[in-house]
Amino acid sequence: MTRTIGTGSRTTVLNRIRSALTDVPATESYDARRIVRTYRSSHAEGDLVDLFAEVAADYRATVTRTNDPRAAIATALVDRSISGALVVPEGFPADWLPEGNWTRRIDTPPLDVHELDTAGGVLTTCALAIATTGTIVLDAGPGQGRRALTLLPDYHLCVVRSGQITGDVPEAVQRLTPHRPLTLISGPSATSDIELERVEGVHGPRTLDIVIVDE
Repeated sequence: MTRTIGTGSRTTVLNRIRSALTDVPATESYDARRIVRTYRSSHAEGDLVDLFAEVAADYRATVTRTNDPRAAIATALVDRSISGALVVPEGFPADWLPEGNWTRRIDTPPLDVHELDTAGGVLTTCALAIATTGTIVLDAGPGQGRRALTLLPDYHLCVVRSGQITGDVPEAVQRLTPHRPLTLISGPSATSDIELERVEGVHGPRTLDIVIVDE
């Protein structure tokens, strides 16, 4: 149920707040930096890379851990029979790009909806990843591109450096820049209908492959 607060109710709430603050000295000011934050910032235990790989796989992502990202990317593209146009944003490491039965498309000038929808897939890096939730986070940085690139193609291959994996959400938030366009991805796009039938690929890629590069 949704409740809408009208003007009268809003005024009542604000008046109560003002009333509760009447005994606060005028010289007192709010300083968030003085608040002691001793709460636990992570629930991650053990090896963060192993934990991330396990949780991401539980979300039906295919996870590969490697010291040779070029070979792992090539294998993933062959296994998925990716051919034709592969969207690779600017800033993606050139030495990671393998040869194959595909052609690179960059997003300059921006690709239109049809071009993205008919592409064989998209290959990106990420800003960081979260072990306890199996989540990859994109912020439109180098090798990631704008948000539409990872929402319209049916296949997404994301490369994660092991050093980018954080333990839990609070740690990730501290490392992210809040004004950047953040996209959080936990497994392939999926939803369910009223009968709880799982449907994949409705709001994003149907297939998600993750390559973890050990550093």
